[in-house]
Amino acid sequence: MKSVDAHAGAPVGTDLGALARWLGERGEQVTGPLTARRIGLGQSNLTYRVDDVDGQCWVVRRPPLGNLLPTAHDVGREHRILAALAGTQVPVPAVVGLCDDDGVHHLVMEHVDGIVLDGLDVAEALPTPVRAGLGPSLTRTLAAIHAVDLEKTGLHDLASHRPYAERQLKRWSRQWDQSRTRDLPALDRLTELLRRRAPERQSLVLVHGDLHVRNVICSPDTGTVRAALDWELSTLGDPMADLGTLLAYWPEPGEVPAERPALGVTALDGFARRDELVQSYAGSSGRDIGPELAFWHVLAVWKVAVIGEGVLRRALDEPRNAAEGGPPSTAYIDQTVDHAWELAAHYGL
Repeated sequence: MKSVDAHAGAPVGTDLGALARWLGERGEQVTGPLTARRIGLGQSNLTYRVDDVDGQCWVVRRPPLGNLLPTAHDVGREHRILAALAGTQVPVPAVVGLCDDDGVHHLVMEHVDGIVLDGLDVAEALPTPVRAGLGPSLTRTLAAIHAVDLEKTGLHDLASHRPYAERQLKRWSRQWDQSRTRDLPALDRLTELLRRRAPERQSLVLVHGDLHVRNVICSPDTGTVRAALDWELSTLGDPMADLGTLLAYWPEPGEVPAERPALGVTALDGFARRDELVQSYAGSSGRDIGPELAFWHVLAVWKVAVIGEGVLRRALDEPRNAAEGGPPSTAYIDQTVDHAWELAAHYGL
C-alpha cells in the first residue's frame, strides 16, 4: 500500500482503496469505497472501524505514529495470539489477517456487536442487572484465558518462562526511563519497593496483560463479555498479575479521578466491588488467592502510571496519536502514583 493522508478520522498512513483490495483478496465481500473512523479511548495502538457502503464493517489496528520504543505496539504479535485463541473458550474477534502497509503492520479483524464501557453515559444507561453481570463475566474471561493450553495453541514460546515479576519490573522500568517527561522520585521509590517485595512465581499461564472494562465488548442485555480486545501486552506470566490489573482499573466510590471521570464507571451503583471480583475469579478459576495478589495490585497501578507517561510522551511527540479526551496530564499520573502508595500501605507492603 502507498501511504496517504486520511480524512474524518481515517487511519493516517493507510490507503483505504488498497485495504479494500486486500480484503477482497482475503475473500471478504467489499462494496464501494471504504470509510474509517477512530474508535475507543485507547491511546496506544490506533484502532479504527472501517465500513463499506453496504454497512459491512471491520476493525483495523496499527501502531502509533512517530518513533516507538523497541518491542512495543507489536500488532503482529496480537495477530498471532488472536489466531491461536480461535476455537478456545476465550471470547475473541475473528481475525481476517495481517496487512502490511509499507512496512507497518495492520491487524484486521471482524467487528463484534456490543457495547464498550468507555464513558459514563454508556454505563449510566445500563440497567442494574447488566452492571452486576459485567464483573463476574470479566473474571470468567480471565479464568478462561488462564486455562488456555499453551502447547495445543502453540503459545508455549510466546515469551520467556523466567519469573514474571522480575520481567515486568525490568520491562516497565525501562519503558519509564525511555519515555519519561520529567523526574518523579515517588515513582522511583515505588519501583524499589516493588523490587524488594517481588513474589516467587506461582504458575505460568497465558496472561492478557490489560483486561478491564474498556478492553472488552459486552452484551447490552446481560453484561456478558462477547470479545476481549487489545492483546498487545499479552504474554506468559502469573495469573495473579491479570487479576491485579483488573483491580487496578476498577475504581470504587470515592476513587474516581476528577480529571478523567470516564475511567470511573465501575464506581456507579450496581457494579461489583473489588473483593467480589476476587471471590468471583477464585470460584471461576479454582485457584487459591494468596497474599501475593497485593503485590500484583500495586504493581498494576504502578504500570498505569508508567503507561500514562508513555502516552503523554507519544502525544507530545506526535499530537495525532492522542485519542478523544487527550493524553493524561502529569497531575493525573502523579495521583496514580499516590494511589499506588496508598494501596501499598493498605496491604502492608
